[in-house]
Amino acid sequence: MINKQLILRERPVGMPTKDTWSLDETAVPEPAEGQLVVRHHYISLDPAMRGWMNDARSYIPPVQLGEVMRAGSIGEVVASKHEKFAVGDIITGWGGVQEYCLTNGDNWYKVDTRLAPMPVYIGTLGMPGMTAYFGILEVGKIKEGDTVLVSGAAGAVGSVVGQIAKIKGCTVVGIAGGPEKCKYLTETLGFDAALDYKAEGFPRALKEACPKGIDVYFDNVGGEILDLALARLRRNARIVICGAISQYNNKEAVKGPSNYLSLLVNRATMQGMVVMDYAKDYGKAAQEMGQWMAAGKLQSREDIYEGIENFLPTFQRLFTGEKLGKLVLKVI
Repeated sequence: MINKQLILRERPVGMPTKDTWSLDETAVPEPAEGQLVVRHHYISLDPAMRGWMNDARSYIPPVQLGEVMRAGSIGEVVASKHEKFAVGDIITGWGGVQEYCLTNGDNWYKVDTRLAPMPVYIGTLGMPGMTAYFGILEVGKIKEGDTVLVSGAAGAVGSVVGQIAKIKGCTVVGIAGGPEKCKYLTETLGFDAALDYKAEGFPRALKEACPKGIDVYFDNVGGEILDLALARLRRNARIVICGAISQYNNKEAVKGPSNYLSLLVNRATMQGMVVMDYAKDYGKAAQEMGQWMAAGKLQSREDIYEGIENFLPTFQRLFTGEKLGKLVLKVI
């Protein structure tokens, strides 16, 4: 069997290009004792992958040149000499952008596709969903009646953040790019308001949508929108720094906020969060979110594209905005 693997060949400056990776072919290895082979069905595409290509200090070591590109994945066990996993099991983990993965099983988990389709386990019930759950509940500390502002609100994380905030009795305002995404937020997901950051008069629209200010801002984009949110904070507001997608492909220095003194004036906090810090509680979160999904309170949407050969144009959709919900690459 032949395994197609996406190998990191150079560290991009700005948006990754066709020279950033190579698509190599290698034989699928046989598992040794304590190992298994997973045939990937779906690969998760996430904005964080852009940061993992940089040779810089971060919460996780960078992908090394010559290595398979790191990514979450889900697939079927096709060969196993591991006591915990049998051939036919559907499991999810960090398999990378490749068709087959040889692993010792660490940080891989069985899932039940009778309860939800495979893509959901790398979306709403996977890392993006866990990020939303712990980010808004543990870091954002939302409470009933809060006004919650979410940027990147039509994406994999933001869409779940907003829905959880609604479940908890908050007023939720989402920021997204374009009328189609804004319509999706209000008419499908139940956000109270949705703002198109590309539209003329966006700063004024933000002020009108949050007339009493913002209690919690869940930031996925950074840049100018973070600055505008800082200017609208209420007393004891909380800002959750989840990502800064507007800055990931910068060729110059990251643009930081100029309105940061609003934190002082409003006794507010701004805290970064990394989902891996909550790994021990993933099971609890998945159980509660699964119950919300079964009750129709939490919706999941996956935007699926096919073929490992199409990784680059699919990955670029993360930054051009040409997707809705969780971006997924179907391998087989």
